[in-house]
Amino acid sequence: MHGNGRHQDSAGPRVVVGVSGSLGSLAALHRGVAEARERGAVLVPVLAWEPPGGELGYRRSPCPPLLAAVREAAEQRLNEALDAAFGGVDPGVAIRPVVIRGESGPALVHVADRADDLLVLGRSGGLLRRRLRRSVSAYCAKEAGCPVLTVPVPELLHDLEALHRRTRWHLPVGPAPELVAVKG
Repeated sequence: MHGNGRHQDSAGPRVVVGVSGSLGSLAALHRGVAEARERGAVLVPVLAWEPPGGELGYRRSPCPPLLAAVREAAEQRLNEALDAAFGGVDPGVAIRPVVIRGESGPALVHVADRADDLLVLGRSGGLLRRRLRRSVSAYCAKEAGCPVLTVPVPELLHDLEALHRRTRWHLPVGPAPELVAVKG
């Protein structure tokens, strides 16, 4: 594991949130803020990144400038996710963002290394992606030494996916059934 994952300097409680930029991780950020407020904890949003081609690919043909560019892009993605989640408004809790090199599940478990931490995760990716890659939430629930809270997928994401399926298959897209029921 590479990066600045361990934060021994902040002695108080922490709420560690896995961030990818997806709607699921943005929902997890909001839940993480609520949990941090309730506990008087520091919010630690974490974005894990890997070199293109993974660690094995990078060891075969290392390119430090490329690695620096990928790390910088990961930092930018985390900042953009925080801006998207909070819209530039102070969430009212201390935030210590972390960008760490490594696979998502192990990196999150590495950062959330205290028994009094709370690890908050959102669900992201479609069915195909979940089938191709191991589940970060399942890995963290099994391996973490602290409580793990998995935030359900936002309803908006279900609606967007349904709309996307209908448009992809050229099916009619009418008003939402709940709007029809309210008008009728």
